[in-house]
Amino acid sequence: MYFRGPAVGLTFCTLYLAFYFTNKYVLSILKFTFPTLFQGWQTLVGGVLLHICWKLGWVEINCSSRADIVSWLPASAFFVGIIYAGSRGLSRLPIPIFLTLHNASEVVTYLIQRIFYREQSSYIRLCSVALLLVSAGCLPIHDQQFDVDGYFWALIHLICSGCYKVFQKSHKSSLLSDLDQQYINYFFRTVCWLEHSQLKLFLRTPRSEASFESTFSAFEVFYFWPLLHILLATSSVPWNFLSSIFIHFTVAVVPVVFLVSC
Repeated sequence: MYFRGPAVGLTFCTLYLAFYFTNKYVLSILKFTFPTLFQGWQTLVGGVLLHICWKLGWVEINCSSRADIVSWLPASAFFVGIIYAGSRGLSRLPIPIFLTLHNASEVVTYLIQRIFYREQSSYIRLCSVALLLVSAGCLPIHDQQFDVDGYFWALIHLICSGCYKVFQKSHKSSLLSDLDQQYINYFFRTVCWLEHSQLKLFLRTPRSEASFESTFSAFEVFYFWPLLHILLATSSVPWNFLSSIFIHFTVAVVPVVFLVSC
């Protein structure tokens, strides 16, 4: 039992890195031409599986209050911005640079809480935020392969991430649980994805990219069920953490399967 917490944390960190390496591999090495569609497909499959788990009674989702759902829509818009801008930025920037900029979202969160909510923070947090800001600010100066578009999308990504954190914290008193919020995010993102013009373009893509999507869906389904059974037993771990592990682990095996299927 002593190693239970560190083991879960180590597993999360490993899968977190695997998630970014896999996405970078798909977007840059395999040159998948529709990064937004790739992220939207992940959201769609994750939402469908979450809906199935709800109908089977494995998880509890309570989205009956229309007022609570409408009040959460701004956060869902930030969620879409995180995915869209993140996929664009990651496709053009190296992983260490992108993660450094991603971590700078804490600066946005701190500034909003400090300026608009008048929240008091410790000196330790202030120092950590300052270090994040300095490290992110030094990147464009010393980056020999500076990409304007990559940094632009990474900036939008970190702003949306910071705003999402603030909005989520300010709605802790809402009747929506973390699971309810994630379910709404999935639904909202799927609607935006279906309306996106890239979906029409994808229908005309070569067979290899269609094979990629079908392979991704198969393995998303295959790995979701045993992980759901194991991880939901750890009731002390928040759902946001569990859902991240689901996505990171399933996406990590996509490149291998994709290469085999091609």
